[in-house]
Amino acid sequence: LCYGASSPALSDRSRFPTLFRTHPSATVHNPTRIKLMQKFGWSRVAILQQAEEVFISTVEDLETRCKDAGIEIVTRQSFLSDPTDAVRNLRRQDARIIVGLFYVVAARRVLCEMFKQQLYGRAYVWFFIGWYEDNWYEVNLKNENISCTKEQMKIAAEGHLTTEALMWNQNNQKTISGMSSEDFRKRLNAALIEEGYDINHNRYPEGYQEAPLAYDAVWSVALAFNKTMQRLTEQNSGKNLKDFTYTDKEIANAIYAAMNSTQFLGVSGVVAFSSQGDRIALTQIEQMIDGQYYKLGYYDTQADNLTWFDKEKWDGEKVPQDRTIVRRVLRTVSLPLFICMSTISSFGILVAVTLIVFNIWHRHRRVIQSSHPVCNTIMLFGVIICLVSVILLGIDGQFITAENYPKVCQARAWILSTGFTLAYGAMFSKVWRVHRFTTKTKTDPKKKVEPWKLYTMVSGLLAVDLVILLTWQMQDPLQRRLETFPLEDPISSNDDVKIRPELEHCESHNNSVWLGVIYGFKGLILVFGLFLAYETRSIKVKQINDSRYVGMSIYNVVVLCLITAPVAMVIASQQDASFAFVALAVIFCCFLSMLLIFVPKVIEVLRHPKDKVESKFSNDTGISKEDEERYQKLISENDDLQKLIAQ
Repeated sequence: LCYGASSPALSDRSRFPTLFRTHPSATVHNPTRIKLMQKFGWSRVAILQQAEEVFISTVEDLETRCKDAGIEIVTRQSFLSDPTDAVRNLRRQDARIIVGLFYVVAARRVLCEMFKQQLYGRAYVWFFIGWYEDNWYEVNLKNENISCTKEQMKIAAEGHLTTEALMWNQNNQKTISGMSSEDFRKRLNAALIEEGYDINHNRYPEGYQEAPLAYDAVWSVALAFNKTMQRLTEQNSGKNLKDFTYTDKEIANAIYAAMNSTQFLGVSGVVAFSSQGDRIALTQIEQMIDGQYYKLGYYDTQADNLTWFDKEKWDGEKVPQDRTIVRRVLRTVSLPLFICMSTISSFGILVAVTLIVFNIWHRHRRVIQSSHPVCNTIMLFGVIICLVSVILLGIDGQFITAENYPKVCQARAWILSTGFTLAYGAMFSKVWRVHRFTTKTKTDPKKKVEPWKLYTMVSGLLAVDLVILLTWQMQDPLQRRLETFPLEDPISSNDDVKIRPELEHCESHNNSVWLGVIYGFKGLILVFGLFLAYETRSIKVKQINDSRYVGMSIYNVVVLCLITAPVAMVIASQQDASFAFVALAVIFCCFLSMLLIFVPKVIEVLRHPKDKVESKFSNDTGISKEDEERYQKLISENDDLQKLIAQ
């Protein structure tokens, strides 16, 4: 039976079958630590240990208990003598609740490193072993080459918790020896003074704390022997305790059984042994407050009873968190920007509706009639739909729920795509007809453009759009995908909080494929439209009197689309910039197209209320096919003559 060893390895019955100890095992602290973690709601802890056998086996026991209690061990760091890297790693792992297991010399090094790494204060809780001296963090700093001052060590030590097995009976009641624990202490101190120890100045001999354990160990042996003698007498085996030899298994078993069942009130508290021969003891919890240790409570492992005094004190007046609280914040389009763009779009829609009314009201006028009023109306409808899509582009998580976001995604794709097709398709079909007029070998200059041919082209483009969009929606619909950003510090908060920004995106599984199909189709029409507009840049046909303005609109749309599409993909992670860029591009396209195509018509109608004057004013006098061919011949002849002159 021993009174001074705490190594958990001694609990191994296969290695030490007949060992008992009145000194509690180092693992006696672990149930208390778990209880405290549960009390304060900590479910994420880190362990820092010295690479000594006693601490290794204690940590293994703690890990098992943490697993059973559902507490996550975020990291386990160990060191031999220099804890610098181990403490630095704790910081990297964002450890907040840290269990430290090391001897007092190493504890001082750890504390100094804690101060340097700033692993102390309101965001951190450290568990230390309770059997260090009360002023352990202030002594031997120079001898041990600790590079921190006493003041720094005190700052770092503030608020830490300790757990220790109780070595003294807490109640002043008489024990089995007839003395209370206070009587024993007085008697012991008197004996030490006789031996020459200056206990008045806290100069105690090494092992002073274990004195009650040693005293109770002798009592345990005496009581076990008494019980064994009694049992042997009752058995009438003729054996006596004095007959014991080291090969006598019967008496050995009797002594073992007697020791195992020993239970009495000693000066160190209730003495009882577990099946592993370990002392079952109360543990005491203390906290360092203003440089002094204050008792917070006791924990009885056997009865699972925590006696708590509510004296704990935390920096910041609240229990520290076991991790950085990460608040997920959705990045949304800024409200002023959204309101501004929506207002401009709404104004654009109003202008487009006014122009539709103007177009229908004056459809009999030659200036309107020659530009195909139905085609213009289709274009204006497309413009209205495009401007509606601007409002949809700004609608995000601040207005709708995550469940409804995919519906907005689908609406954006459909509305923007069909709006573009209607607006651009109407302009494209006009330029296409002009090009057809000027390239046909035999064309009657007085022949009218059949409107159905223009509408058929727009319908064809719209049909392709619908096929692509329907297939996309049915096969691989757009969903809400969150893009997460690195953690950020909150603007103003005393809490241990970090912000995790998130941004909503509309994406499907094969997003790039579908975008490629849509962009490819639209891109071909844009490039072809650009080519036709260039080819017909100086040609006027009176059947379509606004072909030049339509061509200019196509230039503007192509240029803006070619810039906007790639840039929008690059800045997709910046919600305000992305929305503003795309919205302005759409608004600019729509307004410029309305301006170029309708302002000349409005001016014409306002200047000349009567239709007859138009024939004098109209700039778009038709150029016949023969004139155009004669002009081309003159140009080629001129080129030939210039070459001859050069020769």
